Amino acid sequence: MAGKVNGKYLEYKGKPLVREGNTIYYGNMSDDYVLLFVIMTTTQYMGREVPDMIIVQLLSTKDNMQIVKQDVKHGFYDAFDTGVIWLERYVGEN
Repeated sequence: MAGKVNGKYLEYKGKPLVREGNTIYYGNMSDDYVLLFVIMTTTQYMGREVPDMIIVQLLSTKDNMQIVKQDVKHGFYDAFDTGVIWLERYVGEN
């Protein structure tokens, strides 16, 4: 499965980061919120295919994966940065 290294999921700030095809989840499913990234388009950069247009969604796991916030970003860095800020704010409020 994509996203595993030596049988463990990749982690960032203690939360799993799991990719399956063009879909990336970040966060623990046991938490109240997780992030979903959907890579819509890719582009070539220095001979490699990299994500370009990405939908970023903050999902509520306690409300049947209901979308709480959503945006479209260009580049994974901007999408991930935005999503992590949302996640930290929502977890801190609840």
